[in-house]
Amino acid sequence: MYPRFVRSLVAESLSDSRIVFIAGARQVGKTTLASKVIADEHPMTFYTLDDKVTRDAALADPTGFVAGLVGPAFIDEIQRAPDLLLALKQVVDKDPVPGRFLITGSANVLASRKIRDALPGRIDRVRMWPLARTEIEGGNLNVAEELLAGRAPQVTDAPLGHAAFSSIVCEGGYPEARRRPAGRSRTRWFSNYIDTTLERDLFELAEARRVEDIGQLLRLLATQSANLANYSTIAQRLNMDPKTVKAYIGLLEQMFLVQRLPAWRPGLGAREATTPKVYICDSGLLAYLLGADEKRVESDDRITGKICETFVAAEIMKHISWAQDEVRLYHYQRDREDVDLILENRRGEIAAIEVKAHATVRQNDLHWLRKLRDTRGTQFKAGIVIYSGAQTTPLGDQLWAVPYAGLWA
Repeated sequence: MYPRFVRSLVAESLSDSRIVFIAGARQVGKTTLASKVIADEHPMTFYTLDDKVTRDAALADPTGFVAGLVGPAFIDEIQRAPDLLLALKQVVDKDPVPGRFLITGSANVLASRKIRDALPGRIDRVRMWPLARTEIEGGNLNVAEELLAGRAPQVTDAPLGHAAFSSIVCEGGYPEARRRPAGRSRTRWFSNYIDTTLERDLFELAEARRVEDIGQLLRLLATQSANLANYSTIAQRLNMDPKTVKAYIGLLEQMFLVQRLPAWRPGLGAREATTPKVYICDSGLLAYLLGADEKRVESDDRITGKICETFVAAEIMKHISWAQDEVRLYHYQRDREDVDLILENRRGEIAAIEVKAHATVRQNDLHWLRKLRDTRGTQFKAGIVIYSGAQTTPLGDQLWAVPYAGLWA
C-alpha cells in the first residue's frame, strides 16, 4: 500500500467541516483511503451504495435513510444516490458538529446546480487523483511549494534520455493498472475501465444515452491532450454541434477523465475570456487511448511531447491538491509567448514550467521563461525546464533545468 498525501487533509477536514467529500475517478483508491481514515483517525459506520439493498433504500427514501444512520457515517459512491446530499444538508443544519459524514464519489455530483447551491459552508471537497509518482517512489517534496518558494528540486544521477520517462508515463497512476504487466493485461484493464466508467457514470450524471459518442470524443481528445480546446474543430471532426462537444467535455471532466486548464494572464479579468487547454487526467490512460507503448513513446515525436506534458501537468495537479497553501495551475499562451504551465498562489506569486523530452536544454527553451521572469519582477519566483537529463542545473537567475525525477524527489 502506498501512502496517500491527501490523507492528512481528509482527517483535518473532518475536524473542521460537517461533510467531507473525497472526489475522484473510479479506481484511484478513494474507498481504501476513506476506510483507513475511519479505522484510525475518525471512527465511522461504513455504508456503500454499490450494495443494492443499501442503494435501493437510499433512492426510495433519502431522508429516512439518513435519519436511520448510526453515528458518524462514511457513505461510499454517493453519485449513485445524489439526492442523499440534500438529506445530509437537513441533518447537518440541525446539528452542525464537524465530522458527521464522509462521502466519496467517482463523479462530481457537486457540479449539479441543485446540489451545489444547497451545500456552501457545509462541505469540504478533497480532490483525489491517481497515484502521484512521489507517492510511488517514497518522495517527500511538494514541487509546487518548492517552486513558489523560489527553489528547484535538486536531483543527481537521474536516468538519461527517453528511457527516463517512457515506462513511467505508460504506467500511469491507477493502482490496479500499475499492478498489471505492460502489454495485453494492462490494455485489457484500461479498455474495461473506460467502458464501465462511461456506462455507469454517464447514466448517473445525466442519463446520457449516447455513450458511444462520448467515448469517441474521449479518444479524439487524447489526440489533442496538452492542446487548446478548440470546440468548433473538434465538433467538425465528430459531426457534432460545438455546444454539444463542450457539454460532453464537461461530463468527462465531472468523471475526472479530462481536465481543462485555464489560461493565465497578468490581468485577472482577462483570464476568463481565454481558451483553456485540455488534458487527459492520467498519462497511462492517455497512452492506452493513443495506442502507445514504451517504444512508441520513445520514438514517435507525435506522441512523446504530448504524453510528457500531460504527465507533468497531472503530477503538478497532484502536488497542488495536498499543498499547504492554495495554488492554481494555468497554461500561458499570448501572441507568440508560450509557457506550458504557470503556478500561482494567493499572493499572486508565480512559477513557470516548460516540459521537454530531450536530455539537453537549448537556449530557445528558455526564451519565454526569461521574458516572464524579467517582466514580472518580484512576482516571479522560479522557472524550470523539465528534461531527461541527469541532474538539476542552474540556467541563470531563478531558472533551472530539472530531470523528470525531480517530480518525485
